[in-house]
Amino acid sequence: MNSNGTSVRVPRTFFIDGAWVAPLSDRRIRIISPVTEQPLMDYPEASPADIDAAVAAAREAFDSGPWPHTTPSERAAVLRRTALEIERRAEEIAQDWTMQIGAPIAIGRLLVPDNAKIFHYYADLLESDGFGFVDERTRLDGGRTLVCREPVGVCATVTPWNAAMVLMSYKIAAGLAAGCTFVSKPSPETPLEGYVLAECLEAAGLPNGVFNLVPAGAEVGEYLVRHPGIDKVAFTGSTAAGKRIASICAERLARVTLELGGKSAAVLLDDADFDKALPSIAMYSMPSSGQVCFALTRILVPKARAQEFTGLLVRALSMFTVGDPADPQVFMGPLSKASQYERVLQYIETGKAEGATLVLGGGRPAHLHTGYYIAPTVFTDVTPDMTIAQEEIFGPVVAILAYEDEADAVRIANDSAYGLSGSVFSSDPERALRVARRIRTGNLTINGSVVDPTMPIGGFKASGWGREGGREGLHSYLEVKTISIV
Repeated sequence: MNSNGTSVRVPRTFFIDGAWVAPLSDRRIRIISPVTEQPLMDYPEASPADIDAAVAAAREAFDSGPWPHTTPSERAAVLRRTALEIERRAEEIAQDWTMQIGAPIAIGRLLVPDNAKIFHYYADLLESDGFGFVDERTRLDGGRTLVCREPVGVCATVTPWNAAMVLMSYKIAAGLAAGCTFVSKPSPETPLEGYVLAECLEAAGLPNGVFNLVPAGAEVGEYLVRHPGIDKVAFTGSTAAGKRIASICAERLARVTLELGGKSAAVLLDDADFDKALPSIAMYSMPSSGQVCFALTRILVPKARAQEFTGLLVRALSMFTVGDPADPQVFMGPLSKASQYERVLQYIETGKAEGATLVLGGGRPAHLHTGYYIAPTVFTDVTPDMTIAQEEIFGPVVAILAYEDEADAVRIANDSAYGLSGSVFSSDPERALRVARRIRTGNLTINGSVVDPTMPIGGFKASGWGREGGREGLHSYLEVKTISIV
């Protein structure tokens, strides 16, 4: 039973070559509830033999099956039917997310519709006149050349636990639109969304072998990444794991896209309206208990107004309801697992030891005795060299950094190994845009925080390679072939 009193659906099979098949080993994975700290379920883990079977099915479906040779409109129809299936099961997906990692159900219900939007978007793109798979060009000698965009091949997706469904959807929808086939390995903490997606694709009429689901841990995941039958790896997760995957792919020149960690800055310029900026910063500084790569965890404020903003933010975060994520009134649930809980507490201790001032939170809320809960936490007097200003904490911890002038704000914002997201707040949007153009990060919002599946997302520096979402997300699943006709 989950925290809402409903039954847990325990997976017992894998989805390989269009069928639900029994595991080839007795390997198991156990999930612990982040709310009760008690076992939630244990389910089969794919073995290397299961991976081999899934890759063989995807390879056959790409090399000999119909999917890569279907027309864009035919692929769009399958994507559209998949989107409708996802819409039909939106509440189930939200409940699964809440049960497995403690994401508040209110947030889940708000964000789960994005999954269907991603599939609809790529269906729309395939049916539009604006995207062509063949571009005819005239050579310097006057001859005719075709520049063709073809699917990259068999793709492996390796996705994390914090937003399992949407991070699979970005990859699978774009890759299917391109004509690729897939072996998908979801995080061991969050298998259920993968099963729902497999069922939706099956119901939509996707040909056998085009999508294969094999949940597993890191060891088997590395076996998948190394597999010679895989042409491309699409990974979302930590920068450390991304570096490992990149090095493996480099050994055999497999294509790879990486959406990795972040330490994003919200820059409040000296003319910013703090009251208008506050709702966005409060919401996006620690969404899903801060376990989101694009969270605005560094807040840069003018030194003369730092105390003013700190008071506003502390009051706002103090009003967040922390508790059972199955309660629709709760804004913040627990962290996902014990190791994450201990990791965040250690960062909080490090912040204090290095001289930052703890002005809010810092540990377990007094009314919660069980579960991996940490109260909203705010540090001031943070300098750019401190650990909590440099490393991705992945918890409800915010660092407020004071700056001298606009140039200093840009310098501090760029003083990071990461470059994933960020925001700039100003009463002058053109000034904010000028500052945004100087910040080395892949995604920025002026006077807010926006994530739109129809727009590319991805990072600079240690935040990754390549882009997901938008037209660029489809491009990353295509190879370019030039055919000159004499």
